[in-house]
Amino acid sequence: MKRAAHAVELFAVVGGLLFAAAPLMAGLPPTFEKDIRPILKAHCFDCHGEGEKLNGGLDLRQQRLMLQGGDDGPVIVPGKPEQSLLFKLVHSGEMPKRDQKLTHEQVALIQHWIATGAKTARPEPAELGQHGGITDEERAFWSFQPIRQPTIPATKPKDRARTPIDAFLLSAMAKPKLSFSPDAAKVTLLRRASFDLLGLPPTPAEVDAFLADSAPDAYEKLIDRLLASPHYGERWGRHWLDVAGYADSDGYSDADPPRAYAYKYRDYVIRAFNADKPFDQFITEQLAGDELAHATQGSLQAALADPQKLDWLIATGFLRMGADGTATPAVADPDAVRNQVVADTLKIVSTSLLGLSVGCAQCHDHRYDPIPQTDYYRLRAVLEPAYDGKNWRTPDQRLISLYTEADRKKAAAVEVEAKQLADEKETKQKQYLEEALTKQLEKFESPVREQLRAAYDTAADKRTAEQTKLLADNPSVNLNAGVLYQYNPKAADDLKARDAKIAEVRERKPPEDFISVLTETADPAPITYRFHRGDPRQPKEAVRPGGLSVLAPPGQAIEWPEKSAELATTGRRLAFAHWLTSGTNPLVARVLVNRVWLQHFGRGLVGTPADFGHLGERPSHPELLDWLASDFVEHGWQLKRLHKLIMTSTAYRQSSRRDPQRAQRDPDDRLYWRKPIQRLEAEILRDAILSASGAINEKMFGSPVPVRPDVHGQIVVGFDKTVGDNKMPVEESLNGEEFRRAVYIQVRRSRPLALLNVFDAPVMEVNCDRRQASTVAPQALMLMNSQFMLEQAARFAQRLQKESGENRSAQIRDAWRLAFSRLPTAPEQAAALAFLSCQTDHLKAAGEPEVAEKKTVKPDQPTKPTPELQALTDLCQALLSANEFLYVD
Repeated sequence: MKRAAHAVELFAVVGGLLFAAAPLMAGLPPTFEKDIRPILKAHCFDCHGEGEKLNGGLDLRQQRLMLQGGDDGPVIVPGKPEQSLLFKLVHSGEMPKRDQKLTHEQVALIQHWIATGAKTARPEPAELGQHGGITDEERAFWSFQPIRQPTIPATKPKDRARTPIDAFLLSAMAKPKLSFSPDAAKVTLLRRASFDLLGLPPTPAEVDAFLADSAPDAYEKLIDRLLASPHYGERWGRHWLDVAGYADSDGYSDADPPRAYAYKYRDYVIRAFNADKPFDQFITEQLAGDELAHATQGSLQAALADPQKLDWLIATGFLRMGADGTATPAVADPDAVRNQVVADTLKIVSTSLLGLSVGCAQCHDHRYDPIPQTDYYRLRAVLEPAYDGKNWRTPDQRLISLYTEADRKKAAAVEVEAKQLADEKETKQKQYLEEALTKQLEKFESPVREQLRAAYDTAADKRTAEQTKLLADNPSVNLNAGVLYQYNPKAADDLKARDAKIAEVRERKPPEDFISVLTETADPAPITYRFHRGDPRQPKEAVRPGGLSVLAPPGQAIEWPEKSAELATTGRRLAFAHWLTSGTNPLVARVLVNRVWLQHFGRGLVGTPADFGHLGERPSHPELLDWLASDFVEHGWQLKRLHKLIMTSTAYRQSSRRDPQRAQRDPDDRLYWRKPIQRLEAEILRDAILSASGAINEKMFGSPVPVRPDVHGQIVVGFDKTVGDNKMPVEESLNGEEFRRAVYIQVRRSRPLALLNVFDAPVMEVNCDRRQASTVAPQALMLMNSQFMLEQAARFAQRLQKESGENRSAQIRDAWRLAFSRLPTAPEQAAALAFLSCQTDHLKAAGEPEVAEKKTVKPDQPTKPTPELQALTDLCQALLSANEFLYVD
């Protein structure tokens, strides 16, 4: 993540240098608004314009204010940079005072601007608000412009354009004289589509059926079948869980308490994707499900009884995904911890839906994007009725019981019965203890007997020092239920039986289930204040709920009522959701279709999916991005339709094979003349291994599969149980649950599963807007040495022996089909046969000599595999570690 952030920063710096130097290169006279203000905003406005006070009395937010000057007089003299204090200070490096100075190009641009008359693009307003307003140039930035519906470029039959997507890509290819690569082979398309939509390889039967289907629409039918699979929701739900920051624990502290019911939000997401829920509805439910259900914290019972409304409530788990340490005991600064929960939630919302780093405006106006600090707190005001810092609710206090009134009555009746049995047991226990004590005291002479009795009958905190010593000197009189078995075994067994009966009765209670939701209380909504420097202990002026000012007409603001007249809640989050999904918001649809494109092609049309601002990359194909966004909204925000549109394009269906001539013109394939190769994501790699071995458990939904440290400290799947003083892990069967798909494995922030972690699965500090795909040595070591890989390779080999018989050629054929979805080539078949023969001979030679007596084997000791099975296991492990298995072309 840090490397990615550094790369984006570097890109932004380089881009900034080119942008700053552009007027010099083009010979255009620079203007304040377009060329100079962005530099000063990034480096100087904090002290000279946007802070609580003006350092040196100088405001740099307008040209006229620089002419007016500060304590040292005017800082610019138009036409004379050498006499201008602004130029002299930045040229010498004296300003800005912070470590990051202006670049040589930026200093040169300021010099050139002053030399050419320090011009402005238009007359400047006479009054400036606290945050200086937003300029026309800032509003003109590409991502803040309305989404256009560009004309689809014309194509020729030889271009092989199947969809408008192809037409836009071909238009960009025309200048460098590029074209699409030939279509990929059918089996390649099947494997590509299956992994893309399901995250699972096609079965050999599915491969045979697709290859045998010669219909012209065979591929289109394949896409429809994959989109209809329940595994689609598991695959694409995982993508959304990344940007939502999904985790099964609270984070913040080393304790990292588990979130026992967070999985219900995960299941909601999977169901929503499978149902192809319109994405505008999906967004609205997650932001304001409780408001859709007309539910507040104190009036939830009616909503809980309605399956639809219950689903809406679960959807608000999206706003509960951030780390939450507010229940941590003895936290040093509770206000700061609460503030961080809200800040992380805003980061999740803004990066996932707006594609902007809104969080950079928490402490001051955004340095690069037109997001004033007040905008940050307007968005915060949307959330604060549910995240009230003065009436805070910890994670456990936000859990809502699903008990019905009937459940409560039944539980109460059961408890009455259990209480009666418990009282009877207590009476009996007192009787048994009294009998044992009396019998024990008979062994003592008077007056010690009476003194011991008096000491025993006195409460521990009321005993005298002499009584305490007397009991300590005679431990046999210190009777309690825990040691009763030493004095009266039959009585102890009776009490144990009574405990079992009480437990049996209590088990008849209906199990109590919970959901973790975001709700507002019925209390008046809190007032939101702008925090000085982002410090919650320094509130300034009150702020109303609203959206980003840059998306409003000049001079206007996007604000919503502080309290809805129609709802029991404030209605702020519902208003926010409607603004996002209105179809006129220029960011949301672009951000969403870019994320879908990113997953299908390995990179987005915008390479920074969570930053559509000035520090982010510009779109490689802006017209295609806008066409996809407008088409997505026009056709009801249907994600499955968008998948099919992309996946039936020639751009998607073409081969990934590299062509030297094309690569010379576009070495990075930025124009999509071939399909990019993509490595399997961590979870999909694990699922693919389980699929090949035949161990995969396709059970859907429910509580997460637990994780624990193994004896080496690596995090693996399993119950977290230990024994002994050295806390050795205890192996306990999960009854096949350990082989469920990775999306169902517990996501503990402090315990990332070792296999997933090494293959770049994110650790949810906040959320993950884009995964990295590293190639590092620990990945190879994990594939070679991890217990999971060794066990699955063995299962793979056992599967081959069972399904293919003892014929090695058949085993090799089926191994290739299960691992690579194809038959081995003749050289591969020959090499595999030679390996099996050589490896088997080697294992036989290295094995222990045969003895007449059979060795005694303990029942729990695994049977050593035969040399033939071990050789096949070694081959299977090699296949599961091969690039062809790890990558999809």
